[in-house]
Amino acid sequence: MQNQSFRKFFGVLAVLTAISFSGIASAQDSKFTVNTGNTDAKLGALSRRPSVGKIETETADDFDLKQTTVISGATITGLISPATPLANIANVEVEMYHVFPLDSANPNPLGGNVPTRFNSPSDVEIDSATRDAIKGNLRFSVRLLNANTSVAKSVLNGINKKPNSTTHGDGPQTGEEVEIAITFINPIVLPAGHYFFRPEVLVTGGDFFFMSAPKPIVAPGTAIAGDLQAWIRNSNLSPDWLRIGADIINDTVPPPAFNMTFSLTGNSLIGAGTPGKASCHGETISNLTAQFGSIDAAAAALGFSSVQALQDSFLAFCD
Repeated sequence: MQNQSFRKFFGVLAVLTAISFSGIASAQDSKFTVNTGNTDAKLGALSRRPSVGKIETETADDFDLKQTTVISGATITGLISPATPLANIANVEVEMYHVFPLDSANPNPLGGNVPTRFNSPSDVEIDSATRDAIKGNLRFSVRLLNANTSVAKSVLNGINKKPNSTTHGDGPQTGEEVEIAITFINPIVLPAGHYFFRPEVLVTGGDFFFMSAPKPIVAPGTAIAGDLQAWIRNSNLSPDWLRIGADIINDTVPPPAFNMTFSLTGNSLIGAGTPGKASCHGETISNLTAQFGSIDAAAAALGFSSVQALQDSFLAFCD
C-alpha cells in the first residue's frame, strides 16, 4: 500500500514536471525577431517628431507576422545630423500601420497626389499600437556607434506631390551614427499580418535620419516574407506616402528600393483567440497559461508590468 502511494506521488510529480518543462520549452520556442541587419549607409531618410519650425516627417518599413505576436522591444539605427550631444535626443514615438488600402479613405492605389499607393502604409496608424516616451508607455536608450559617419544620399525636404516627386533627394549627410534601443512598457499585440513600422525621433538642435539596410536583406539580418520597401511622407503630403527609391531618388534603371535598419523582438503566441469573437479573451488567456506555465509567467515573459496589464491589453486586442 505504501509502495502504491509512493508510485502515485512520483507519477503526479513527473506529470507536473513535464508540464513545467513543456511550458518553458514552448515559451523559448515562441521568441520572435525581425532584423534587417546592419546599415549599408546608402541612404538616410528623415523621421522626426514635429517641433517649432520643423514639420513632422515619417519614414516607415515593413515586417510580417505569421501569428498573433506580442512585440516588447525594438532598435533603430540612424544618423544624427548635425552632431549633437546624445542627451539632446528628447523623445521617441513608434507607430504601426496596416498595408494600404486598410485604414485608408480612398482605396484606389492610383489616385491622390502620389504615383501609387500600392503596398504603401495605410493613411492612418493602428491606434492601439502607438507608443510614445513622453506618454510613459515607451522608454529608450541611445548608444553611439560612430562619432563621425555619413550617408551617401538623404531625404530631408524633397518630399513633393506628383508630378514633382522625383527630386533625387537632398544629398549626403554627415553626423553621428546611433542605435536607439526601445522598450515598450506596454507591449504591442498584433494579429498575424503584414505591417509597417514607423519610428520618429525628436532631436534638439538636429535631425534623425533613419539609415538604410540592404535590400534584399543579408546576414546578420533575416529575410522578411514578401519584403516590400521603405516609404516616406511629411505633414504636407499626408495621408499619402512616397516610395523613397522609386518616387524620390529614382536615379537608376530599375529604380532603387530601400530597407531601413531596425529590429523588433517579442513572442509569438500559440492559439490566441480571434479578435471580435466572444470566446477571444478566454481562449487567449487559457492558451497563454498553457504556453508559459501560468498567467503570471506569461505576463513576465511577454514584458507586461503585471497580470492586470496583460489582461487589459488582451481585452483591447479581442475587442
